Amino acid sequence: MGGKHQKYAYVKRLDGWYVKVRVFKNREEGSVDRYIVIGFKTRKAPTTFPIIDEEELPEEVRKLVHEV
Repeated sequence: MGGKHQKYAYVKRLDGWYVKVRVFKNREEGSVDRYIVIGFKTRKAPTTFPIIDEEELPEEVRKLVHEV
């Protein structure tokens, strides 16, 4: 499964891990409802998926990303 429709992305955490999130395009850019953490964590993200830096996410989503 590739990331050609931009439905999923990987968030790069500060500790070097990547966490998979679902991105909703029809929600506001800074909204907490825009991202749903899938719960999949890996050291190396696939090249076909977009990478989002942790600093770009709202604070509530950052907490969820670190719980994985």
